[in-house]
Amino acid sequence: MEVKNLNFTHYLRKTLEMMDDPGLLLLSGNANESNVMTIGWGTIGIIWGKPIFCVLVRPSRYTDSFIKKYNEFTVNVPLPGMEKIALYCGTVSGRNYNKFKEKNITLLPGKKVKCPTIKECDIVYECRVIHKNSIVPADLIPEISPKYYPKGDYHTVYFGEILAVYKQS
Repeated sequence: MEVKNLNFTHYLRKTLEMMDDPGLLLLSGNANESNVMTIGWGTIGIIWGKPIFCVLVRPSRYTDSFIKKYNEFTVNVPLPGMEKIALYCGTVSGRNYNKFKEKNITLLPGKKVKCPTIKECDIVYECRVIHKNSIVPADLIPEISPKYYPKGDYHTVYFGEILAVYKQS
């Protein structure tokens, strides 16, 4: 099926609602090796005159190594009924489990990136990393660190230029 590439804001409301609950599925890698994790933090906007999807990933997460290696990721918006998949992908590590096999997740090739997408998901954002920043603990207001970083595992913020947005189903 041919997909129509949409303006990056076309599904913004639905994407943000799903990010809040149950979360979005962030995938990085290629056809031979990849990992998926659930994200509940991120933002979409215009930076440097480009459409950007910012995702936050802790360096301890397995997906982080794939983003660093391949400099690409896809953000896949789950359909209703995929809550258990989102929960699973957010609670187990791809280092120890094959999440794709365990949850019957089908990978499809990306249209603009080498990173796969998830067939079962409704909407896909294909992104290439154009910048990254590490959270600087000293620059956070005092109440954030104890609540969100009690173990000191501060996120890396990946700025992904949105190269394609489309609906798969």
